[in-house]
Amino acid sequence: MDGAGQLTKEKLIDMLRKMHTIRAFEEKADQLFALGKVHGTMHLSIGMEATAVGAIAALRPDDYITSTHRGHGHCIAKGGDVKLMMAEFLGKETGYCRGRGGSMHIADVESGNLGATGVVGGGIPTAVGAALSVQLRKTGQVVLCFFGDGAANMGIFHESLNLAAIWKLPVVFVCENNQYAMSMPVARAFPIENIADRAAAYAMPGKVVDGNDVLAVYAAVAEAVDRARAGEGPSLIECKTYRWKGHSKSDQERYRTREEVAAWKKKDPIARFEAYLLQEGLLTEEQRQAIAKEAQERIEEAVAFAESSPEPRVEEISEGVYA
Repeated sequence: MDGAGQLTKEKLIDMLRKMHTIRAFEEKADQLFALGKVHGTMHLSIGMEATAVGAIAALRPDDYITSTHRGHGHCIAKGGDVKLMMAEFLGKETGYCRGRGGSMHIADVESGNLGATGVVGGGIPTAVGAALSVQLRKTGQVVLCFFGDGAANMGIFHESLNLAAIWKLPVVFVCENNQYAMSMPVARAFPIENIADRAAAYAMPGKVVDGNDVLAVYAAVAEAVDRARAGEGPSLIECKTYRWKGHSKSDQERYRTREEVAAWKKKDPIARFEAYLLQEGLLTEEQRQAIAKEAQERIEEAVAFAESSPEPRVEEISEGVYA
């Protein structure tokens, strides 16, 4: 794994802890949905933990991110409170958006998370606007913009990259290519091998990385963040990864085989990172087990908090809802 030389042991362990927390959160959310405790739908990122954690590890605490409908991992990696996230899932008043936003619309502005959105590609122009604000205020911050492979075929993707390049805005575009836009495979949706190749049209660096290698993601994003912070403009990074679960809870997954899913599970980003840390003597087996157990316990505490939290009052239910 590349990129570890810039990171302390404490930072590496924290990255592993966040990856386990994301996995535990997503698995519990899946269970709660099956029990009928979460309404609507949700989009899980199990198998994609390295992209969120690796990319956000390259940021300063005061930097910003924009997220997606598959954004639980982004929120956790940016320092989100899993208790408030779980309360939001269950529609409770104590949630990040007082239970009004649910799975796809969590925001935590205090931590720099400008919000997830159910609109495909919707966070891309938001990131450009935030980056323009940073540039005008001269704060030295950077905006990290997450989106999926499907969003890369939206017109707003091209408009946003073009504008960011013209104005040399401090934004890093991170495409989480999990191989499918709903049921559409990237091989059928793109005439090019790599989405990152589109960066050349906007005179910005484009790089492809193994999205299941947390340190490779970190190294690529750290370079792009440094470039953006120095006033050299945006970059496009494509993280090739894979979602183990369906697009959403209504997905019957008829478009891919069990063998394909099993092959990608062998590339589990958490197992790969653990193996590296164990090999390098940065982690013991006892510590590995303890970190995984702590993540599970933390999520159980979040569920207990959410379930004991009050429901929104009917007479106040429309407060803060603008559409």
